[in-house]
Amino acid sequence: MHNAQQRPQHALPLNLVEAINRALFQAMSGDHRVVLLGEDIATNGGVFRATEGLKAHFGFRRVMDTPLAENLIAGLSVGMASQGLKPVAEIQFMGFIYAALEQLISHAARLRHRTRGRLSCPLVIRAPFGGGIHAPEHHSESTEALFAHVPGLRVVIPSSPARAYGLLRAAISCPDPVLFLEPKRLYRLQRLPVDLDDVPLPLDRCFTLRPGEDITLVSWGAMIHETLAAADHLAQAGIKAEVIDVATLNPLDRDTLVASVSKTGRAVIVHEAPFTGGFGAEIAATLASDALMQLRAPVTRVTGYDTPMPYFAMEREYMPSVERIVEAAKQQMEY
Repeated sequence: MHNAQQRPQHALPLNLVEAINRALFQAMSGDHRVVLLGEDIATNGGVFRATEGLKAHFGFRRVMDTPLAENLIAGLSVGMASQGLKPVAEIQFMGFIYAALEQLISHAARLRHRTRGRLSCPLVIRAPFGGGIHAPEHHSESTEALFAHVPGLRVVIPSSPARAYGLLRAAISCPDPVLFLEPKRLYRLQRLPVDLDDVPLPLDRCFTLRPGEDITLVSWGAMIHETLAAADHLAQAGIKAEVIDVATLNPLDRDTLVASVSKTGRAVIVHEAPFTGGFGAEIAATLASDALMQLRAPVTRVTGYDTPMPYFAMEREYMPSVERIVEAAKQQMEY
């Protein structure tokens, strides 16, 4: 378990997209093998400006615009990674990633296994995901559970500028492929301290953002903010909620989750993705098998609905709210 309450002594206030940019700059400055590629990422700096200024500093050989072809982007990145480079590829929106599934699932995730360790695939795929910015449905998808099901493919989702910086640095250093999903609703939400000299944060670990003893609230990505706000509301009612940011969905840090719920006896899992087949079901199954005798109430999930993300007029009705999380937690306490 990594304690995220520790504040850096020397930090720069950054929002999440600025933290992404700084992490890429630092990685490219320290390792000439790190190259960037994607649609409009070089000259324009990306649709969200996450790569702004990097082409001017590192040149067009290391920051490359590609055609509008996600299958090409992923396939080219796998080839680069297998031959000694460390590509960081951007898929403009997660809703466009499906053309790249063949390359990511059949090749990137299997390369180490297929070659019996002779080759690895140090590849990072970055993709903005999730709703909340009034974008069309194919720009607002949350299908992280699809990828968490794939052995050999890490799925990492930051929820703050500091975690975006530290986890992306770790992902780029990882010898295996990482899908790095960036909650675009958080890109410019707030500036928080980021220690640019700090060591990369650990992959494959949950972060305990707030200690508590009455109930465990589990989430990741943008929904962490509603979850923390719900914990504040519960505190006013005398309920001490522990808040856990999963951060890496695959491989999952089951030990931290089981230890927390074994202590509190109650769990509410929050995610923006649809209910059926969402990654919250995997966490709920883990708690049912490994913490059953400590549970004081059935595990509850507060999620999006089993529909496509609606257009902006109904977007807020779809996404889990602070009120829904608080109500679920109070029902747990009354069980």
